[in-house]
Amino acid sequence: MSHTPVTSWDADGFRARVQAALDAFLDRQAAVLVPLGSDAARLLEQARVTVSGGKRFRAAFCYWGHRAFAPGDVDEDVLVRACAALELLHASALVHDDFMDASDTRRGRPATHRALEAEHRGADWRGDPEQYGAAAAILLGDLLLAWADELLRRSGFPVERVAPALEVFDLCRTEVIAGQFLDVSVQARGRADVDTAMTVLRYKSAKYSIERPLHIGAALAGASADDLATLTAFGLPLGEAFQLRDDLLGVFGDPAETGKPAGDDLVEGKRTVLVALALDEASPGDAAVLDGALGRPLSVEQVDELRGIIDASGAREQVEAAIAGLTGSAVAALERADVDEHARGVLLGLARAATQRTV
Repeated sequence: MSHTPVTSWDADGFRARVQAALDAFLDRQAAVLVPLGSDAARLLEQARVTVSGGKRFRAAFCYWGHRAFAPGDVDEDVLVRACAALELLHASALVHDDFMDASDTRRGRPATHRALEAEHRGADWRGDPEQYGAAAAILLGDLLLAWADELLRRSGFPVERVAPALEVFDLCRTEVIAGQFLDVSVQARGRADVDTAMTVLRYKSAKYSIERPLHIGAALAGASADDLATLTAFGLPLGEAFQLRDDLLGVFGDPAETGKPAGDDLVEGKRTVLVALALDEASPGDAAVLDGALGRPLSVEQVDELRGIIDASGAREQVEAAIAGLTGSAVAALERADVDEHARGVLLGLARAATQRTV
């Protein structure tokens, strides 16, 4: 059976409600931190910057994972607060990820470690400004991770619903942190075959971006283990397609839209599925050029050369085909699923938005 995505959902309004929930939560934390003075206030201000904006995919998948199994009346404020917890987890991962990748920018603004490094330098304080920025980013990322748990626990759902959702949340955090370590280890070794790159993709991003948010929302609705398995058949391949799109944007994306420099993943030396395929399929000479350039400062001309090598290898085309195949599998699984029709329609629309984006 074929289903047409429902367009009646107010996505912009949802994002605004998530932002309001995050702002209100940080306002409460600001009151807690008043006795710590101006330094804590500066850290909190960076938290506000980090959680502002963004596509809110994780919150949206959590929301519609809940609606898929509880389409009736629900306290919207409670549900949105629970969904917003996923955005605090995401913000934590971004702060740590930017530091680990030595990224200078995030969404067109200085990354957290760079912003606080600049504050140190501007104030002419003692010690190493870079070390100060690094310490601040680690601490802010840790704080956001702790706050994510707090916001979910205190969202307002009864304890018998929060407990199973927290079990999924625990698993999600374990997966994404271990996936991050696998990623940095792969980069340190300077090699990754396609299977290894897919494992990194699955645990560092795919599961925590879509599958686990769906599960958390469904668990808050009292969904069964079979219901969660139904969502996995949709969410896991979709999460993999989502991250494969991200990998393409990391190499071929327009900096004006992504907020990142051209070819940022190449400069950072990321051993993505795209890069692994290109190294497998390129000529020995081209593969040596690509391999030798990864993780080094690159001019615009060098980025263009590497893009040409990846294109010529057929890797970009292969990744596009994989995105189409994984998205097709996800959509087919959702069309078979026994879920609320409105939720199904919106999730189909979200699937399209997650895999066809340019930013």
